Amino acid sequence: MIPEIHIEDYHYPLDESRIAKYPLPERDGSKLLYYNKGIIQDHGFRDLPDLLPEGALMIFNDTRVVPARLHFMRESGARIEIFCLEPADPAEYNVNFATVGSCAWKCVIGNAKRWKGEGEALRLINPEADPVIAAMDLRAELVSRDEKTGTVRFTWADGSPFSQVLERCGTIPIPPYLNRESEAIDSERYQTLYARIRGSVAAPTAGLHFTEAVLERIRTERKIDIRKVCLHVGAGTFLPVKTSAISGHKMHREPFSVSLSLLKEIRARRGELIAVGTTSVRTLESLYYAGAHLLQEGFLCDVEQWDPYEKDYSCSTEEALDALIAHLEANGLDALTLGTRIIIVPGFRFRLVDRMVTNFHQSESTLILLISAFVGGNWRPIYEHAIEAGYRFLSYGDSSLLVRQDDPLA
Repeated sequence: MIPEIHIEDYHYPLDESRIAKYPLPERDGSKLLYYNKGIIQDHGFRDLPDLLPEGALMIFNDTRVVPARLHFMRESGARIEIFCLEPADPAEYNVNFATVGSCAWKCVIGNAKRWKGEGEALRLINPEADPVIAAMDLRAELVSRDEKTGTVRFTWADGSPFSQVLERCGTIPIPPYLNRESEAIDSERYQTLYARIRGSVAAPTAGLHFTEAVLERIRTERKIDIRKVCLHVGAGTFLPVKTSAISGHKMHREPFSVSLSLLKEIRARRGELIAVGTTSVRTLESLYYAGAHLLQEGFLCDVEQWDPYEKDYSCSTEEALDALIAHLEANGLDALTLGTRIIIVPGFRFRLVDRMVTNFHQSESTLILLISAFVGGNWRPIYEHAIEAGYRFLSYGDSSLLVRQDDPLA
């Protein structure tokens, strides 16, 4: 049954001055709020290893943000911003990034009404400023559109793979609530140190705080195994909830990948499972529903938004994981690759994640709903404390470590 939740119940007042517009000089120089079943403590992020249980399994999202924002101009002088969301042709990320000469992407199109399409190829703004960009001769042609989104075909001339085209011609798409243009510092600091697999248009920001020193202490002092999953964060992460009832909100699909070896580790683990970021939480919690569907229907498919609430799965978490492992082994696959639209709201039953490292999220967002579900509905005292204690908010803001408190509604 879809929960009856109204997004205005998850509002909190946040002054513009509390939004961190830029990162701190040092990644691990941020504050860290620690919440453990009703008790709130203030720490620095460098204290994180001291707050983690020994022998745990800690999961990071190693997706890498691509410079997905491109600025073009029509012959009339109208400026058109194109924000690449996900590959369309070829549809697989790595294949698309390796493509030479032409590819297509689903995009958000700024100033879309000024672009008539119909075969009109746009050129980059001022490509002559860089000889390498000029040689690429990047063009954009509208294939189809639906309001502010559309499919755009890019063509270029110098033989570079599309990954290099984006790196040279694009800019990092920082969140719109920062109310500024991307700057040189964002190319470094809006990436985690361990970012590896290209595909996100937004950073998994909980990971921005980690330094090699903090990671080394987690490994050596706490004997914690550090592992990676990959979920490519879509622009939908910035979309506000526009309906009062959460049942009217449509979640975007995000592709994720979990290796067979990690699935086996998760299945065999004895300590707690710690997720770094809401993207890691959504990936890990999607595993149960993927495996349960496989057991019940006999085939793999994407995890849909309301699967946790509308479908009755009787299998255990261990049985669901076993099904995924058996399927991958039977088909000679070394990783599970699917998509998820899962929405985690109060009433959700967490099956895998015990602790979560995360930043402070926007008011009336799906991420606030996820936090509320994780701490048994007690999100408001956490956020009120953070505001009173001077924490910095959103992507470049401070961090928190939350211990799961099961929701009585779950």
